[in-house]
Amino acid sequence: MTEQDSHTQFAQETAAVPVIPLADAIHSEDRDRLLRAAGDPALTADLALALLKRADLPGEVLEQLSKNSTALKLRKVKVALVCHPHTPRHVSVPLTRQFYTFDLMKVALSPVVPADVKLSADEVLIARLKTITLGERLTLARQASGRIAGALLLDPEQRIMRAALENSRLTEALVVQSVLKATASVALVQAVSRHAKWSYRRGVQVSLLRTEHLSLARALAFARPISPPQLREILQSSRLPAKIKDQILRESGFTGSGKSGIRDLTG
Repeated sequence: MTEQDSHTQFAQETAAVPVIPLADAIHSEDRDRLLRAAGDPALTADLALALLKRADLPGEVLEQLSKNSTALKLRKVKVALVCHPHTPRHVSVPLTRQFYTFDLMKVALSPVVPADVKLSADEVLIARLKTITLGERLTLARQASGRIAGALLLDPEQRIMRAALENSRLTEALVVQSVLKATASVALVQAVSRHAKWSYRRGVQVSLLRTEHLSLARALAFARPISPPQLREILQSSRLPAKIKDQILRESGFTGSGKSGIRDLTG
């Protein structure tokens, strides 16, 4: 169906609705008037934005607005439409794929956007991280959602990785997930192991003991509070060098430490 056909069909469907000025119609409580206003090709971007400020709009009105190509010419209208809490998922999710970097960040951080739509915005951003500028990545590392910050912990630029570590939305689970990835850098492991916040989290300490880049001094410090049985289980799946594992075993008082102890750990 062409745009002209769509407008013709819309006019026919709403012909029975008394016509009132669009500036008044967008504030109406009548469903049919709202539908007519949302689909009216004369609806300007400013009026569309005013309409979208209404938190009580039903999903069918928002869906009708999504078909109004005239109103949606302005990027701000598309963003406001996606950020409306009642916009149907089949409308908002495809629209996010058209957004620029910081529009996606805005959607992902909006307190009223449904969780699955936020996740979609984050996934689009993560897929684009290798193609956006260093400056944009730095801003995202500082201000974006925890998921984006977690992804940027693996950025080859150390200043971006360090900025992501300071992101207030970053969670322990995301830090653990990042340091355990095979692509985690030496710089990331060392930065996390000495971080004023993350290095004191037990879950993070355990995950660092499973990596291959942890220094001997930090490995010993993290291993000391751990019970021998749990430490043995951790070292069995650890990628730490054999010499560091052996020293941890000695410090922990394993009678089977040394070469035989390492063989026991590796099966």
